[in-house]
Amino acid sequence: MGSLQQAARPFPPGIHVPSLTWFTNDDSQEIDWDLQERHLDFVIRSGLHGIVIAGTNGEAVTLTQDEKLKLIKLTRRVATEVGRPDVPITVGCSGQCTRDVIAETKLAKEAGADFILMLVPSYFHFAMTKDAIVAFFEEAADASPLPVVIYNYPNVVAGLDVDSEMLHRLAKHPNIVGVKLTCGGIAKVSRIAASYTPNEFSALAGQSDWLVPALSVGGTGAITGIANLYPKTCIRIYDLFVAGKVKEATALQLELAKMEWGFAKGGINGTKWVVAKLRGYEEESCHCRRPYPKFENSEQQKWIVGVVGALAPTEKGIAVETI
Repeated sequence: MGSLQQAARPFPPGIHVPSLTWFTNDDSQEIDWDLQERHLDFVIRSGLHGIVIAGTNGEAVTLTQDEKLKLIKLTRRVATEVGRPDVPITVGCSGQCTRDVIAETKLAKEAGADFILMLVPSYFHFAMTKDAIVAFFEEAADASPLPVVIYNYPNVVAGLDVDSEMLHRLAKHPNIVGVKLTCGGIAKVSRIAASYTPNEFSALAGQSDWLVPALSVGGTGAITGIANLYPKTCIRIYDLFVAGKVKEATALQLELAKMEWGFAKGGINGTKWVVAKLRGYEEESCHCRRPYPKFENSEQQKWIVGVVGALAPTEKGIAVETI
């Protein structure tokens, strides 16, 4: 397994947000650092259990290594300024070459990150057998100075799936601490929980519309894009379930699931557009980096505001007191 002698820090339970990345609306499409800071201030103050930089919602594949490092440093600075200096920061280190992924994990640690979120390399998907995928994660985790969370999202890696058998082996690695399941694999959650404690290896839902089902079979939380807009609702569902108030958690889960379809159908550009609209951000900074198309269809805009905006009163009505 390499030189690591003891288990790494467990991945914190709860709700983590894959923060959106905001860009200027000009030919350069540089990061809009003022809006980025404003958004990070919002999500960190909301009480979320962690921040994910350079995930899918953060348009990771469009970001340079230098931009990722600047985003990590900005997140830590904002967290410190709002009184949460130790908020866990996870960064996506997902490349097509094991060597480069390992190098990025080391830079991420230097920049102040706490965990790594890692996708399966997929350019040579025709060669990525189960053994090759397992070997990739084990080699990367051997060398990473930060604990690794596997990011299982077959839709963006040519259909490559980290199945339960592979997860069972990878969970034994002392520096692999969990998996984000954007595959919707509820059965994987229960199989993981049957074999490992959360301190050894944790399973997180990749969307919040199945947070309660995941928690009910041993999941530890979610990494969800919905928390870019409705963080308190996501936190409340988690807190209610943990407090044993399953009926109340389920009722709020069903309410959230209805609006989450807006994010799912809208895609990243629709998600960014509606978050900007409902948060009062400058609309010119809501576009994805090209070639991802703009979310410009007026009928689609009207539809997504109707679906997603329906949860706004619920979010506004959630106080910060404990359950």
